[in-house]
Amino acid sequence: MNVREPLSEHRIVEAAARVADAGGVGAISMRNVGRELGVEAMSLYHHVASKEALLDALVDWVFAQIELPTPEMSWRMGMRVQARSARRVLVDHSWALTLVESRSRPGPAVLRHHDAVIGCLLGGGFSLDLVAQAFSVLDAYVYGFALTERNLPFDPTTTDEAVDLAAEMLPALAAYPHLAELAVHLTGAGEYSFSAQFEEGLDLILDQLEMRARRT
Repeated sequence: MNVREPLSEHRIVEAAARVADAGGVGAISMRNVGRELGVEAMSLYHHVASKEALLDALVDWVFAQIELPTPEMSWRMGMRVQARSARRVLVDHSWALTLVESRSRPGPAVLRHHDAVIGCLLGGGFSLDLVAQAFSVLDAYVYGFALTERNLPFDPTTTDEAVDLAAEMLPALAAYPHLAELAVHLTGAGEYSFSAQFEEGLDLILDQLEMRARRT
């Protein structure tokens, strides 16, 4: 005889993540989450007060998936670990970026994430002003890169589709010589992958932050 695992907020939130993975944020409803768990929607309310509370908990679930810097890490390693992990989570769960940006009530995992990032930068000798700037620019880069990866008209992790698309577009770029030059430069060797650019862009930001930190 199979014994069904009892409902809990954790199980409900994980089920909501699966629903979102399959159909996006718009697919999240108490009915759909209940169906994912094999229970009636009303039974969810014993553990989650409302759909709004479920969405807030789902944002916290997203942040709980992101690897945090640890006290023994240098600030640069800590930011690299956090940025790589955040990007991976946002790409794996393409609905997460939209949801994270829409919520205004942070949970414990969100606050723990922010506190760890700030603590890592302060431990690296950053001033509070530079911490705020670093936090902002790293978030913007990671979120923006993940958003672009999600919306590109080709697979950003592979070479062939990007190279083929660039070759197809080149005749239309005749009137835009600078854009054409860049396209040929990036794809001419047949090795371009958009996703591979992430590390180089991250290094540019970290190099500049290191210079600023030394000055302060």
